[in-house]
Amino acid sequence: MKVKVISVLEDNYMYLVIEENTKEAVVVDAAVPKRLLEIVRKEGVTLKAILTTHHHWDHARGNEELAKVYPELQVYGADERIGALTHKVTHNEELKFGDINVRCLFTPCHTSGHMCYFMWEENSPDAPALFSGDTLFIGGCGKFFEGTAEQMYKNLTEILGALPKDTKVFCGHEYTVRNLKFALKVEPENESVKKKLRLGKTPRRRGLAHGALHPAGGVPLQPLPAGLGRSRAEIHWPDGSGGRAASSPHREG
Repeated sequence: MKVKVISVLEDNYMYLVIEENTKEAVVVDAAVPKRLLEIVRKEGVTLKAILTTHHHWDHARGNEELAKVYPELQVYGADERIGALTHKVTHNEELKFGDINVRCLFTPCHTSGHMCYFMWEENSPDAPALFSGDTLFIGGCGKFFEGTAEQMYKNLTEILGALPKDTKVFCGHEYTVRNLKFALKVEPENESVKKKLRLGKTPRRRGLAHGALHPAGGVPLQPLPAGLGRSRAEIHWPDGSGGRAASSPHREG
């Protein structure tokens, strides 16, 4: 299973997931169809399906155009607001594309129909992959447009937090540096945050999309800090707002 990280728009990511034996591929969040088609041609693959995490334009606006280019294209998602949707999926539903297995993980909050996709390949030593859309970012989570802090806490701890420890995360946006700056205010002695923030502030390096911290091989899945038990589940943001249903500082993603 080969994952192509495609940087688009201001800070978005699309992902082309390739089954290397058959040269068939699926795309996660087809936001910019022209750019995607360039990569599809360059890789010499056949695009079979779109996996859409949620209906926002910067994740789904390419669906209709791609469906015209590929009339047999299958479009999967959990929200009827997703353009060109052909298959509405549910929590824990499993899909298969050649040797690539996909488990759909329903994570409502950023939108009421948000779905993450957990992928692994049969008989492969490669680590499994999570495509987390706008639920989980490096050092942060998505804005609560259509949900609550309780929902997001469940998403992060019970659904995504239960995945195998070697899972690599591919998120929907590059918000790393701003997330880590806030994390350092919350936990100023956290050495892991300090180290990652130093890396994020270095000049653009080969293999890092958007010049920040998203390597081509994904980011290791890490648990929430041990101190963040349910008694501390309130969310507080840099502008001073906070509470059980507070919104994150990120704009629509």
